[in-house]
Amino acid sequence: MHDLRIIDVGIKDPDLLGLIAKLDAYLYALYPPEEVFGVDLDDPDLRDIHFAVAYIDGKPAGCGAIKELDGTMTELKRFYVEPEFRNRGVAGRMLRYLEDKARARGYGVIRLETGGPQFEAVAFYQKHGYAAIEPYGEYIGCPSSLCFEKRLEG
Repeated sequence: MHDLRIIDVGIKDPDLLGLIAKLDAYLYALYPPEEVFGVDLDDPDLRDIHFAVAYIDGKPAGCGAIKELDGTMTELKRFYVEPEFRNRGVAGRMLRYLEDKARARGYGVIRLETGGPQFEAVAFYQKHGYAAIEPYGEYIGCPSSLCFEKRLEG
C-alpha cells in the first residue's frame, strides 16, 4: 500500500466536506431522503463528535467520525471510503483508528447504522466484530435501517 495517514480534522475541513458530499450523493441514490441519517454540520449545539480523514499519498481517501450517544456509548458516523481506494485496507485502518479514539475517551460500546442495500458495509462490519442489534434512537421505525454494536475491550 502507498503512504496511508489518518488525521483528526475539524468539522469544516474541506477534504472532510468533500468526502461527506460524495457519501451523501451515494446514500441518496440508494435510499429515500427520509431514510438518510447524516450529521447536521451547521448545528451550533453539535459537540462530542470526532472526525478523521484518511489520506493515501496525500489524497483524501476516506472519512469517519464517532459521536457520543451517552457517557458510555458512541456511534460511528459518516464512514466512507472513495471507490478508487476500496479493497486496499483503508476502511479497516480507519475503523481501528476510530475504535481506538472511542476507547481512549472511555466508551465501552460503539454502535452504527447502515442499510440492507449496502451489503458490502454489512459484511465489513460483521467481519470486524459488530453484531446486529435492534434499531435504536432515530433509526427506530426506519424500514431500511440495520443497526450493529461492538463492545470495546480496554
